Amino acid sequence: MTEKLFYQDSHLYEFEAVVTACEHLKDGYAVELDRTAFFPEGGGQYADTGFLGGVRVLDVREKDGAVLHITDAPLESGTTVRGRLDWEERFMKMQQHSGEHIVSGLVHAKYGYNNVGFHLGSEDSTMDFDGGLTKEQITEIEFEANRAVWRNLEIQTLYPAEEELSQMEYRSKIEIEGQVRIIAVPGYDVCACCAPHVKRTGEIGLIKLTHVQRYKGGVRVTMLCGVRALADYVEKQEQTREISAMLCSRINETAQAVRQLKEENDSLKFRIGEKEKKLIECRARTIPTDESAVCVFADDLEGDSMRGLMNLILEDGHILCAVFHGDESGGYRYVMGSRIFDMRSVAKEFNALFEGRGGGKPEMIQGTAKGRPEEIRQWILEKAGERDE
Repeated sequence: MTEKLFYQDSHLYEFEAVVTACEHLKDGYAVELDRTAFFPEGGGQYADTGFLGGVRVLDVREKDGAVLHITDAPLESGTTVRGRLDWEERFMKMQQHSGEHIVSGLVHAKYGYNNVGFHLGSEDSTMDFDGGLTKEQITEIEFEANRAVWRNLEIQTLYPAEEELSQMEYRSKIEIEGQVRIIAVPGYDVCACCAPHVKRTGEIGLIKLTHVQRYKGGVRVTMLCGVRALADYVEKQEQTREISAMLCSRINETAQAVRQLKEENDSLKFRIGEKEKKLIECRARTIPTDESAVCVFADDLEGDSMRGLMNLILEDGHILCAVFHGDESGGYRYVMGSRIFDMRSVAKEFNALFEGRGGGKPEMIQGTAKGRPEEIRQWILEKAGERDE
Protein backbone atom coordinates (compact mmCIF):
# COMPACT_ATOMS: atom_id res chain seq x y z
CA MET A 1 0.00 0.00 0.00
CA THR A 2 1.29 3.42 -0.96
CA GLU A 3 0.89 6.21 1.59
CA LYS A 4 -1.29 8.75 -0.24
CA LEU A 5 -0.01 12.17 0.72
CA PHE A 6 -2.53 13.93 -1.57
CA TYR A 7 -5.23 12.99 0.94
CA GLN A 8 -3.28 14.54 3.81
CA ASP A 9 -2.50 17.80 2.00
CA SER A 10 -3.94 18.57 -1.44
CA HIS A 11 -1.47 21.47 -1.82
CA LEU A 12 1.67 19.38 -1.27
CA TYR A 13 3.63 19.43 -4.50
CA GLU A 14 7.14 18.41 -3.40
CA PHE A 15 8.05 15.40 -1.26
CA GLU A 16 10.67 12.71 -0.68
CA ALA A 17 9.99 9.00 -0.98
CA VAL A 18 11.72 5.63 -1.30
CA VAL A 19 11.46 3.61 -4.52
CA THR A 20 10.02 0.22 -3.56
CA ALA A 21 9.71 -1.31 -7.04
CA CYS A 22 10.39 -0.57 -10.70
CA GLU A 23 8.99 -2.63 -13.57
CA HIS A 24 9.57 -2.24 -17.31
CA LEU A 25 6.39 -1.69 -19.38
CA LYS A 26 5.63 -1.19 -23.05
CA ASP A 27 4.93 2.51 -22.48
CA GLY A 28 7.72 3.20 -19.98
CA TYR A 29 8.44 2.09 -16.43
CA ALA A 30 6.08 1.50 -13.50
CA VAL A 31 7.70 3.00 -10.39
CA GLU A 32 6.21 2.31 -6.98
CA LEU A 33 7.04 4.51 -3.96
CA ASP A 34 6.40 4.09 -0.25
CA ARG A 35 4.57 7.45 -0.30
CA THR A 36 3.41 9.89 -2.97
CA ALA A 37 1.67 13.19 -3.63
CA PHE A 38 0.89 12.18 -7.24
CA PHE A 39 -2.84 11.57 -7.69
CA PRO A 40 -3.83 8.74 -10.06
CA GLU A 41 -6.78 9.14 -12.39
CA GLY A 42 -10.12 8.97 -10.57
CA GLY A 43 -13.45 10.68 -9.97
CA GLY A 44 -13.46 12.18 -13.48
CA GLN A 45 -10.06 13.85 -12.88
CA TYR A 46 -7.05 12.77 -14.91
CA ALA A 47 -3.72 11.86 -13.33
CA ASP A 48 -0.95 14.19 -12.18
CA THR A 49 2.35 14.55 -14.02
CA GLY A 50 5.75 15.82 -12.89
CA PHE A 51 9.18 14.45 -11.94
CA LEU A 52 10.78 11.87 -9.68
CA GLY A 53 14.35 13.11 -9.42
CA GLY A 54 15.36 13.71 -13.02
CA VAL A 55 12.84 11.22 -14.39
CA ARG A 56 9.63 12.43 -16.01
CA VAL A 57 6.31 11.11 -14.65
CA LEU A 58 4.00 10.65 -17.65
CA ASP A 59 1.00 9.04 -15.97
CA VAL A 60 -0.11 7.72 -12.57
CA ARG A 61 -2.26 4.64 -12.03
CA GLU A 62 -3.59 2.78 -9.00
CA LYS A 63 -3.60 -1.01 -8.70
CA ASP A 64 -4.64 -2.91 -5.57
CA GLY A 65 -3.86 0.04 -3.30
CA ALA A 66 -0.44 0.67 -4.88
CA VAL A 67 0.17 3.89 -6.82
CA LEU A 68 2.20 3.26 -9.98
CA HIS A 69 4.12 6.16 -11.52
CA ILE A 70 4.62 5.64 -15.26
CA THR A 71 8.02 7.18 -16.04
CA ASP A 72 10.20 7.62 -19.12
CA ALA A 73 13.25 6.07 -17.43
CA PRO A 74 13.88 3.51 -14.64
CA LEU A 75 14.62 4.25 -10.99
CA GLU A 76 16.61 1.91 -8.77
CA SER A 77 14.68 0.20 -6.03
CA GLY A 78 15.71 1.30 -2.53
CA THR A 79 16.84 4.77 -3.53
CA THR A 80 15.34 7.96 -2.15
CA VAL A 81 13.94 10.37 -4.74
CA ARG A 82 12.42 13.81 -4.61
CA GLY A 83 9.01 14.07 -6.25
CA ARG A 84 7.79 17.28 -7.81
CA LEU A 85 4.31 17.72 -9.28
CA ASP A 86 3.45 19.92 -12.22
CA TRP A 87 1.77 22.15 -9.65
CA GLU A 88 0.09 24.67 -11.96
CA GLU A 89 -1.67 21.84 -13.75
CA ARG A 90 -2.69 20.10 -10.50
CA PHE A 91 -4.06 23.35 -9.06
CA MET A 92 -5.99 24.02 -12.27
CA LYS A 93 -7.58 20.56 -12.05
CA MET A 94 -8.56 21.10 -8.42
CA GLN A 95 -10.20 24.40 -9.39
CA GLN A 96 -12.30 22.64 -12.04
CA HIS A 97 -13.24 19.72 -9.79
CA SER A 98 -14.19 21.85 -6.79
CA GLY A 99 -16.23 24.11 -9.08
CA GLU A 100 -18.03 21.06 -10.44
CA HIS A 101 -19.05 20.00 -6.93
CA ILE A 102 -20.61 23.40 -6.24
CA VAL A 103 -22.51 23.50 -9.56
CA SER A 104 -23.70 19.89 -9.26
CA GLY A 105 -24.78 20.46 -5.67
CA LEU A 106 -26.80 23.52 -6.67
CA VAL A 107 -28.47 21.74 -9.60
CA HIS A 108 -29.36 18.80 -7.34
CA ALA A 109 -30.74 21.04 -4.58
CA LYS A 110 -32.75 23.36 -6.87
CA TYR A 111 -34.04 20.94 -9.50
CA GLY A 112 -33.42 17.43 -8.14
CA TYR A 113 -31.23 16.40 -11.07
CA ASN A 114 -28.27 14.07 -10.62
CA ASN A 115 -24.81 14.48 -12.08
CA VAL A 116 -24.49 11.27 -14.10
CA GLY A 117 -21.18 12.10 -15.76
CA PHE A 118 -18.21 14.39 -15.16
CA HIS A 119 -15.22 14.73 -17.46
CA LEU A 120 -12.29 17.02 -16.81
CA GLY A 121 -10.82 17.42 -20.28
CA SER A 122 -7.64 19.06 -21.53
CA GLU A 123 -9.52 22.26 -22.50
CA ASP A 124 -12.76 22.33 -20.49
CA SER A 125 -14.93 20.29 -18.14
CA THR A 126 -18.35 18.83 -18.83
CA MET A 127 -21.14 17.78 -16.47
CA ASP A 128 -24.04 15.58 -17.56
CA PHE A 129 -27.35 15.95 -15.71
CA ASP A 130 -30.38 13.68 -16.00
CA GLY A 131 -32.84 16.53 -16.48
CA GLY A 132 -33.30 19.61 -18.65
CA LEU A 133 -32.00 23.08 -17.83
CA THR A 134 -32.82 26.31 -19.65
CA LYS A 135 -30.27 29.00 -20.40
CA GLU A 136 -31.95 31.20 -17.80
CA GLN A 137 -31.60 28.47 -15.17
CA ILE A 138 -27.94 27.97 -16.12
CA THR A 139 -27.35 31.71 -15.64
CA GLU A 140 -28.94 31.54 -12.20
CA ILE A 141 -26.87 28.48 -11.21
CA GLU A 142 -23.69 30.21 -12.42
CA PHE A 143 -24.35 33.27 -10.27
CA GLU A 144 -25.11 31.19 -7.17
CA ALA A 145 -21.98 29.08 -7.76
CA ASN A 146 -19.83 32.21 -7.87
CA ARG A 147 -21.51 33.44 -4.70
CA ALA A 148 -20.12 30.30 -3.06
CA VAL A 149 -16.67 31.26 -4.36
CA TRP A 150 -16.95 34.80 -2.97
CA ARG A 151 -17.87 33.45 0.46
CA ASN A 152 -14.46 31.70 0.56
CA LEU A 153 -15.87 28.69 2.39
CA GLU A 154 -13.64 25.96 3.78
CA ILE A 155 -13.97 22.75 1.77
CA GLN A 156 -14.21 19.90 4.27
CA THR A 157 -12.89 16.36 3.86
CA LEU A 158 -14.79 13.86 6.01
CA TYR A 159 -14.31 10.16 6.73
CA PRO A 160 -17.59 9.22 8.46
CA ALA A 161 -18.05 5.95 10.33
CA GLU A 162 -20.49 3.44 8.80
CA GLU A 163 -23.31 4.36 11.20
CA GLU A 164 -22.77 8.09 10.66
CA LEU A 165 -22.65 7.58 6.90
CA SER A 166 -25.98 5.72 6.91
CA GLN A 167 -27.67 8.83 8.33
CA MET A 168 -25.89 11.28 6.01
CA GLU A 169 -27.39 12.63 2.79
CA TYR A 170 -24.73 12.83 0.08
CA ARG A 171 -24.36 12.57 -3.67
CA SER A 172 -22.65 9.55 -5.20
CA LYS A 173 -22.74 8.01 -8.70
CA ILE A 174 -21.42 4.56 -7.68
CA GLU A 175 -21.62 2.03 -4.90
CA ILE A 176 -18.55 2.39 -2.70
CA GLU A 177 -16.96 -0.40 -0.66
CA GLY A 178 -14.92 0.31 2.46
CA GLN A 179 -14.21 3.76 3.86
CA VAL A 180 -16.13 6.51 2.07
CA ARG A 181 -14.43 9.87 1.59
CA ILE A 182 -16.84 12.82 1.65
CA ILE A 183 -16.14 16.28 0.22
CA ALA A 184 -18.43 18.92 1.72
CA VAL A 185 -18.93 22.53 0.65
CA PRO A 186 -21.04 23.90 3.54
CA GLY A 187 -24.49 24.95 2.34
CA TYR A 188 -23.84 23.82 -1.25
CA ASP A 189 -22.80 20.20 -1.62
CA VAL A 190 -21.98 16.93 0.14
CA CYS A 191 -20.55 14.30 -2.20
CA ALA A 192 -18.44 11.14 -2.11
CA CYS A 193 -15.20 11.82 -4.01
CA CYS A 194 -11.69 10.37 -4.19
CA ALA A 195 -9.95 13.37 -5.79
CA PRO A 196 -8.00 16.25 -4.18
CA HIS A 197 -9.73 19.63 -3.96
CA VAL A 198 -8.81 23.22 -3.16
CA LYS A 199 -8.89 24.12 0.55
CA ARG A 200 -11.28 27.08 0.29
CA THR A 201 -13.81 27.99 -2.38
CA GLY A 202 -12.08 31.33 -2.98
CA GLU A 203 -9.20 29.45 -4.62
CA ILE A 204 -11.54 28.47 -7.47
CA GLY A 205 -11.40 32.10 -8.60
CA LEU A 206 -14.31 32.09 -11.06
CA ILE A 207 -16.91 29.63 -12.31
CA LYS A 208 -18.11 30.18 -15.88
CA LEU A 209 -20.71 27.94 -17.54
CA THR A 210 -20.00 28.41 -21.24
CA HIS A 211 -22.42 26.05 -22.99
CA VAL A 212 -25.45 23.83 -22.45
CA GLN A 213 -26.80 21.24 -24.88
CA ARG A 214 -29.28 18.38 -24.84
CA TYR A 215 -27.62 15.07 -24.07
CA LYS A 216 -29.11 11.59 -23.51
CA GLY A 217 -32.44 12.82 -22.20
CA GLY A 218 -30.84 15.50 -20.04
CA VAL A 219 -28.23 18.18 -20.61
CA ARG A 220 -24.46 18.48 -20.88
CA VAL A 221 -23.05 21.66 -19.33
CA THR A 222 -19.57 22.90 -20.23
CA MET A 223 -17.63 24.75 -17.52
CA LEU A 224 -14.41 26.70 -17.08
CA CYS A 225 -13.02 27.58 -13.65
CA GLY A 226 -10.13 29.67 -12.34
CA VAL A 227 -7.16 29.93 -14.67
CA ARG A 228 -9.13 28.38 -17.53
CA ALA A 229 -11.92 30.92 -17.16
CA LEU A 230 -9.37 33.75 -17.12
CA ALA A 231 -7.62 32.42 -20.25
CA ASP A 232 -10.98 32.17 -22.01
CA TYR A 233 -11.84 35.75 -21.02
CA VAL A 234 -8.47 37.04 -22.28
CA GLU A 235 -8.88 35.28 -25.63
CA LYS A 236 -12.45 36.48 -26.16
CA GLN A 237 -11.57 40.01 -25.10
CA GLU A 238 -8.73 40.11 -27.65
CA GLN A 239 -11.02 38.80 -30.41
CA THR A 240 -13.66 41.37 -29.47
CA ARG A 241 -11.05 44.14 -29.63
CA GLU A 242 -10.04 43.06 -33.12
CA ILE A 243 -13.66 42.91 -34.26
CA SER A 244 -14.29 46.31 -32.69
CA ALA A 245 -11.34 47.82 -34.57
CA MET A 246 -12.42 46.32 -37.90
CA LEU A 247 -15.99 47.56 -37.47
CA CYS A 248 -14.94 50.96 -36.08
CA SER A 249 -17.31 50.45 -33.15
CA ARG A 250 -17.03 50.55 -29.39
CA ILE A 251 -15.94 47.26 -27.87
CA ASN A 252 -19.30 46.78 -26.12
CA GLU A 253 -21.31 47.61 -29.25
CA THR A 254 -19.87 45.05 -31.66
CA ALA A 255 -23.08 42.99 -31.85
CA GLN A 256 -25.07 45.98 -33.10
CA ALA A 257 -22.29 46.82 -35.58
CA VAL A 258 -22.27 43.25 -36.92
CA ARG A 259 -26.07 43.28 -37.16
CA GLN A 260 -25.92 46.47 -39.24
CA LEU A 261 -23.14 45.03 -41.42
CA LYS A 262 -25.20 41.89 -42.04
CA GLU A 263 -28.22 43.97 -43.06
CA GLU A 264 -26.06 45.97 -45.49
CA ASN A 265 -24.56 42.76 -46.87
CA ASP A 266 -27.99 41.16 -47.35
CA SER A 267 -29.19 44.28 -49.17
CA LEU A 268 -26.09 44.29 -51.39
CA LYS A 269 -26.50 40.59 -52.22
CA PHE A 270 -30.13 41.21 -53.17
CA ARG A 271 -29.19 44.10 -55.51
CA ILE A 272 -26.41 42.05 -57.11
CA GLY A 273 -28.83 39.16 -57.56
CA GLU A 274 -31.34 41.38 -59.32
CA LYS A 275 -28.65 42.75 -61.66
CA GLU A 276 -27.43 39.21 -62.38
CA LYS A 277 -30.96 38.15 -63.36
CA LYS A 278 -31.03 40.96 -65.92
CA LEU A 279 -27.58 39.93 -67.17
CA ILE A 280 -28.78 36.37 -67.62
CA GLU A 281 -31.84 37.54 -69.54
CA CYS A 282 -29.62 39.58 -71.89
CA ARG A 283 -27.29 36.62 -72.41
CA ALA A 284 -30.20 34.29 -73.17
CA ARG A 285 -31.41 36.69 -75.90
CA THR A 286 -28.03 36.42 -77.68
CA ILE A 287 -28.48 32.68 -78.29
CA PRO A 288 -29.62 31.98 -81.88
CA THR A 289 -33.15 30.51 -81.82
CA ASP A 290 -32.44 28.03 -84.64
CA GLU A 291 -29.97 25.96 -82.55
CA SER A 292 -31.50 22.77 -81.15
CA ALA A 293 -28.78 22.39 -78.51
CA VAL A 294 -26.93 25.08 -76.59
CA CYS A 295 -23.63 24.65 -74.73
CA VAL A 296 -22.40 27.62 -72.69
CA PHE A 297 -19.04 27.96 -70.88
CA ALA A 298 -19.40 30.85 -68.43
CA ASP A 299 -16.71 31.91 -65.97
CA ASP A 300 -18.91 34.59 -64.40
CA LEU A 301 -21.94 32.44 -63.56
CA GLU A 302 -22.38 29.98 -60.69
CA GLY A 303 -25.12 28.11 -58.85
CA ASP A 304 -28.59 29.61 -59.30
CA SER A 305 -27.41 31.81 -62.16
CA MET A 306 -26.33 28.75 -64.17
CA ARG A 307 -29.75 27.16 -63.64
CA GLY A 308 -31.49 30.45 -64.43
CA LEU A 309 -29.69 30.79 -67.77
CA MET A 310 -30.42 27.17 -68.66
CA ASN A 311 -34.14 27.57 -67.94
CA LEU A 312 -34.41 30.76 -70.00
CA ILE A 313 -32.72 29.06 -72.97
CA LEU A 314 -35.02 26.05 -72.74
CA GLU A 315 -38.06 28.36 -72.57
CA ASP A 316 -36.98 29.75 -75.95
CA GLY A 317 -37.59 26.34 -77.51
CA HIS A 318 -34.13 24.70 -77.43
CA ILE A 319 -34.37 20.96 -76.74
CA LEU A 320 -31.13 20.65 -74.75
CA CYS A 321 -29.02 23.16 -72.79
CA ALA A 322 -25.79 22.70 -70.82
CA VAL A 323 -24.05 25.43 -68.83
CA PHE A 324 -20.48 24.95 -67.52
CA HIS A 325 -18.41 26.91 -65.00
CA GLY A 326 -14.67 26.32 -64.50
CA ASP A 327 -11.73 25.52 -66.74
CA GLU A 328 -10.10 22.60 -68.53
CA SER A 329 -7.30 22.11 -65.99
CA GLY A 330 -9.38 22.26 -62.82
CA GLY A 331 -12.59 20.76 -64.19
CA TYR A 332 -16.11 22.10 -64.55
CA ARG A 333 -19.32 22.31 -62.59
CA TYR A 334 -22.25 21.74 -64.90
CA VAL A 335 -26.01 22.00 -65.07
CA MET A 336 -27.98 20.48 -67.97
CA GLY A 337 -31.64 20.41 -68.77
CA SER A 338 -34.16 19.38 -71.39
CA ARG A 339 -37.92 19.38 -71.94
CA ILE A 340 -37.59 16.26 -74.11
CA PHE A 341 -34.75 13.99 -72.94
CA ASP A 342 -34.75 12.03 -69.69
CA MET A 343 -31.67 13.75 -68.26
CA ARG A 344 -30.93 10.90 -65.86
CA SER A 345 -29.86 8.66 -68.77
CA VAL A 346 -27.98 11.60 -70.31
CA ALA A 347 -26.06 12.00 -67.05
CA LYS A 348 -24.90 8.37 -67.13
CA GLU A 349 -23.53 8.72 -70.65
CA PHE A 350 -21.96 12.13 -70.07
CA ASN A 351 -20.33 11.21 -66.76
CA ALA A 352 -18.85 8.03 -68.21
CA LEU A 353 -17.16 9.95 -71.04
CA PHE A 354 -15.96 13.01 -69.11
CA GLU A 355 -14.98 11.73 -65.63
CA GLY A 356 -18.23 13.15 -64.37
CA ARG A 357 -20.04 12.84 -61.07
CA GLY A 358 -23.60 13.93 -60.55
CA GLY A 359 -27.21 13.33 -61.38
CA GLY A 360 -30.65 14.75 -60.75
CA LYS A 361 -34.22 14.66 -62.02
CA PRO A 362 -35.68 13.78 -65.46
CA GLU A 363 -35.71 17.45 -66.48
CA MET A 364 -32.38 18.61 -64.96
CA ILE A 365 -29.02 17.21 -63.84
CA GLN A 366 -25.95 18.80 -62.22
CA GLY A 367 -22.48 17.73 -61.19
CA THR A 368 -18.79 17.96 -62.08
CA ALA A 369 -16.80 16.85 -65.11
CA LYS A 370 -13.43 17.13 -66.86
CA GLY A 371 -12.59 17.42 -70.55
CA ARG A 372 -11.74 19.66 -73.47
CA PRO A 373 -14.42 22.30 -74.14
CA GLU A 374 -14.64 21.50 -77.85
CA GLU A 375 -15.16 17.78 -77.15
CA ILE A 376 -17.83 18.50 -74.53
CA ARG A 377 -19.60 20.91 -76.89
CA GLN A 378 -19.47 18.40 -79.76
CA TRP A 379 -20.99 15.69 -77.58
CA ILE A 380 -23.87 17.99 -76.53
CA LEU A 381 -24.62 18.85 -80.18
CA GLU A 382 -24.50 15.20 -81.22
CA LYS A 383 -26.78 14.24 -78.35
CA ALA A 384 -29.36 16.79 -79.50
CA GLY A 385 -28.92 15.48 -83.08
CA GLU A 386 -30.11 12.07 -81.97
CA ARG A 387 -33.50 13.64 -81.39
CA ASP A 388 -33.54 15.21 -84.84
CA GLU A 389 -32.78 11.82 -86.40
